[in-house]
Amino acid sequence: MSALEIGIASFPALMVLIFLRVPIGLAMFVVGLVGLVIVTDGTNVPFSRLKNETYTTFSSYSLSIVPMFLLMGHFATLGGMSSALFRAAEGFLGHRKGGVAMAAIGACAGFGAICGSSLATAATMGRVALPELRQYGYAGGFSTATLAAGGTLGILIPPSVVLVIYAILTEQNIAKLFLAAFVPGLLAALGYVVAISIYVRLYPDSAGTRPPVPYAERFAALLRVWPVLLVFGLVVGGIYLGWFTPTEGAAVGAAGTGLIAFLNGGLTLSTLFESFLVTARSTAMVFFIVLGAGFYNGFLALTQVPQELSNYVVSQGLSPWVVLSLILVFYLLFGCLMDSLSMILLTIPIFFPVISALDFGMSPEHVAIWFGILVLIVVEVGLITPPVGMNLFIINAMDRKTPMVDTYKAVLFFVGSDLVRVVILVMFPAITLFLLPG
Repeated sequence: MSALEIGIASFPALMVLIFLRVPIGLAMFVVGLVGLVIVTDGTNVPFSRLKNETYTTFSSYSLSIVPMFLLMGHFATLGGMSSALFRAAEGFLGHRKGGVAMAAIGACAGFGAICGSSLATAATMGRVALPELRQYGYAGGFSTATLAAGGTLGILIPPSVVLVIYAILTEQNIAKLFLAAFVPGLLAALGYVVAISIYVRLYPDSAGTRPPVPYAERFAALLRVWPVLLVFGLVVGGIYLGWFTPTEGAAVGAAGTGLIAFLNGGLTLSTLFESFLVTARSTAMVFFIVLGAGFYNGFLALTQVPQELSNYVVSQGLSPWVVLSLILVFYLLFGCLMDSLSMILLTIPIFFPVISALDFGMSPEHVAIWFGILVLIVVEVGLITPPVGMNLFIINAMDRKTPMVDTYKAVLFFVGSDLVRVVILVMFPAITLFLLPG
């Protein structure tokens, strides 16, 4: 077999390992290692690469942003920021039909601005909002679907761990990617609110009502979210204004949320050590996936699979928009089976050269940023797409009384909202790019 044929054969081998429930990082690592042994006809190159790839990955300055953002999200939970966000949104929206669900979406958007993880946002806001939704008579499936969808905002609204990884893989500017994700993230939240509004009109019994909150209490609750605004403004604003690099900004955000958690009484010596331990575990998981992906993608580069695929697609004369649509459909389908980080690490080295070779009438940098936002969105849609959306299982595990099929039915409204948003962003790239300089 030629090196190219071996590279192509590695895909079904990798899929088999994944479906056998081998961790994605380990699966990519094993296939990459075995593939290198076969292609190079020996162990010298694979073992040398193992030494170099491991050191390069774990000593990467750019990747040090990952534990900082994870720690920031954990400190934010300890500091009661998730509860404060929900109370503020509930005060202004809770009395409307479906208002408590809308408040949960608003709180997820706010928490996503200081968390950067979909699964963490879904789990955190689920603990805060589910009791309130139950109390005011919201149907179980509607409640769990709302929170599962809201969780995806954790990675759409900057800062985002997955966008950091994408920036590293494609050698793009992290600050520009964060800026480009801001408007699509707000559109996602707005689309979910519209989906809730439509749902409660079609199914009036799915949402109860609650009395309006006096304006004095509303503004008092709004004042309590100042730490979120402060941290978000300091981190994201500081990065855009050039006060510090993204990595330094993440460290400032972690220190700021830690200080706020300490002042609020949520950060003690025991919870501090617990935060470090949880962050270390999550970081180790992310880094091992990055290592496995680096090893596998290095093997693919050696077999020339990405380059040959790019040349083949270009030679077919297909419209760039058709190629983009096919790639997005692929991400949508496989996003149901893998987490967003694994999908992006596995596929971007393959698909990015294809997209870069096509002419969309934009600069290469704008194409790279626009494509990254689109990929991030469709992969996140997979997290709430039945039957295996990961966010659905996380939220349903917190509400055992609700049948999963009820969540599936309700979440289709949010999936529909996401698909409409993807079409809009594909048709009008300026929505994503208009904030970028130049």
